[in-house]
Amino acid sequence: MTVTVATLGFPRIGPRRELKFALENHWSGKSSEAELLEAAAGLRTAAWARQKALGADWLPSNDFSLYDHVLDTSVMLGAIPDRYGAADGEASLATYFAMARGTTGGSNESCAHGHSLTACEMTKWFDTNYHYMVPELAAGQKLALNRLKIVDEYREAKAQGFETRPVLLGPVTWLSLAKGRDVDPFDFLDEVLALYTVILGHLGQAGAEWVQIDEPVLALDLDDKQRKALTRAYAKLTRCGVKLMLATYFGALQDNLGFAAALPVAGLHVDLIRAPEQLDPLLKVAPKSLLLSLGVIDGRNVWRADLEAILDRIEPIAATRDLVLAPSCSLLHVPVDLALESKLDAEVKQWLAFAVQKIDELATLKRALNEGRAAVAQELAASSHAAKTRKSSIRIHDALVASRVASASPAMRNRRSDYPVRAQAQADLLKLPLFPTTTIGSFPQTAEVRNARAEHNRGNLDAASYYRFLQEETKRAIAWQEEVGLDMLVHGEFERNDMVQYFGEQLSGFAFTVNGWVQSYGSRCVRPPILYGDVSRPVAMTVEWWRYAQSLTNLPVKGMLTGPVTILNWSFVRDDQPRSVSCQQIALAIRDEVLDLETAGCEAIQIDEAALREGLPLRRGDWQHYLDWAVDCFRLSAAGVRDGTQIHTHMCYSEFNDILPSIGAMDADVISIETARSQMELLEGFAAFAYPAAIGPGVYDIHAPRVPGEPEMVELMRLAQQHLSPEQLWVNPDCGLKTRKWPEVKPAIEAMVAAARTLRAEALVEA
Repeated sequence: MTVTVATLGFPRIGPRRELKFALENHWSGKSSEAELLEAAAGLRTAAWARQKALGADWLPSNDFSLYDHVLDTSVMLGAIPDRYGAADGEASLATYFAMARGTTGGSNESCAHGHSLTACEMTKWFDTNYHYMVPELAAGQKLALNRLKIVDEYREAKAQGFETRPVLLGPVTWLSLAKGRDVDPFDFLDEVLALYTVILGHLGQAGAEWVQIDEPVLALDLDDKQRKALTRAYAKLTRCGVKLMLATYFGALQDNLGFAAALPVAGLHVDLIRAPEQLDPLLKVAPKSLLLSLGVIDGRNVWRADLEAILDRIEPIAATRDLVLAPSCSLLHVPVDLALESKLDAEVKQWLAFAVQKIDELATLKRALNEGRAAVAQELAASSHAAKTRKSSIRIHDALVASRVASASPAMRNRRSDYPVRAQAQADLLKLPLFPTTTIGSFPQTAEVRNARAEHNRGNLDAASYYRFLQEETKRAIAWQEEVGLDMLVHGEFERNDMVQYFGEQLSGFAFTVNGWVQSYGSRCVRPPILYGDVSRPVAMTVEWWRYAQSLTNLPVKGMLTGPVTILNWSFVRDDQPRSVSCQQIALAIRDEVLDLETAGCEAIQIDEAALREGLPLRRGDWQHYLDWAVDCFRLSAAGVRDGTQIHTHMCYSEFNDILPSIGAMDADVISIETARSQMELLEGFAAFAYPAAIGPGVYDIHAPRVPGEPEMVELMRLAQQHLSPEQLWVNPDCGLKTRKWPEVKPAIEAMVAAARTLRAEALVEA
């Protein structure tokens, strides 16, 4: 029997975020389309060469994207909304980026549309922090093949001597993610399958023997429509002349396991990291003719694998059938190369593996299974040593932290009074107008801010000079907010590199990378902290900056914190204790910060939980357990304050309607949410739930360079008033503004404040 290695997908951004810089140079007009495409081709070639050199047998192609692979699929199928002006099915690169980012109609966008366009909706890719562009389908829409990127990139690799297995997003997953405008997306099933048939035919003609077709939807609770669609799809697509490796990931197949194993595909990939228990049931139902791809290395986390333990499990199976070993999912979700981390603590570093090291682990497993363990004895010994030292390290456990978690009482989760009493106390204290205006926290991280931070980190800018620089930035931000007329200010977060990393750097139990970047969306990359041990807060983290900002103004300045669930979900989390326990530890640390802010005089504190919905398990049967401990942790962090202290929270880019009771149970005084791209659709659910507290629906889509005007924002808030009373509504952007530029932010916020004034005048007339 033979064991081979596949990677399913490799990080697109490059070891040092080369894709990010190439994209942003192009968007800013500093490079041409040809130069961008040349840079992208270079990244693809380097990725193929690296994976092959590491020992991968099945190289992926079409795993690369200039923005998002779901958007790539939509463009490939010609699912381009009419507003982008590509009714003939032909989409230029400018159209592609218009769908991703919207347009302002400016000349530097190389956009032929010549007018302002909103971007497509964006939301989280299953339970990850990767964002995809939501496909849109409308009644009467005709699909047609557009860009055959998948075929082009297969040929591109082949011409360079790399035989690849092209990666194609499955038709049922694509339709399941799509939003229908007066139509059920599954009404397009036959049309989509016809196009997939043509695509697979082209790949076969180009020489592809196998295609990896991703259907992560198989890890969800499927309804009859989806099951019937999968049955029809694979009955049709398997007749196209190429072998299909059906890839499932992000969870257990559970009741879909037998169904998936019976589909007429040539291979099936399963995630054995999230669901190791599904291996035995799989072996019982998978015919020997079905090539199994086992996801035995974690594609979502950075911990080094215990290779001996994996071999103990896989060796008996490898003796009886051919196997493909792979990461649990595409390596898109982990950083590229641990070798670039020269500043990482040596003890922690030996416990880690990034994409490059994970492929190396797979290659070691392959050799052990094909040639015997003795062939890789040294590598296996190193793996076992790392696993053993991690378990026994004194840096992992803190008895004081464990004791504090154990002693946290139920009363610590409850505010002193119910919301109506708190709301009156806060109104008396803050004296805010109707439709109060605020921002979500961060202001643009300009080149000057980033350069100053980099120079300080390199030791070229001393601490006192860097501090003065940050004070000046904060001072300018406060003055501008007063000038523009915002009602509740923020300090701008110029001292913060990232909303999670900043807190992790000040909490015990976290480690940090220099080049551990992971794509979040488009050119946006994050460096998730590595949570390796028990968490506590040695000193206050934000009070000094809040106190300085508040000293500059008589208007209220919000204290800005990241919530415990978001810190947890946006970190690489230790896997040796329940996530709920780690989250409780973080919650107590944030609680300490909240109380210190209040003691310092802060009257409004925002505890962002942008990732609370993202962490929701994929199966509904697992939801309540997660929601119970996640909401409990938020309340533990927030509930210690007085009635007059206003607790805000923020959530964005997720579907909230199915967890509204839990959002209500968080008991925040104000919640701000992303709604601009969805035209306030989310508010229907909040209204139906009779959400009792205040809501700030975003009126400014901050993930696009487009600057909305006052009339557009007024119209959005009028839509909001169809669902909520004026007394409930705040006016704010969708999210923080750190990724935007001041020339975009200033007119947008000025328009937002003008919109609030218009709304107040309208309310006065109606009264």
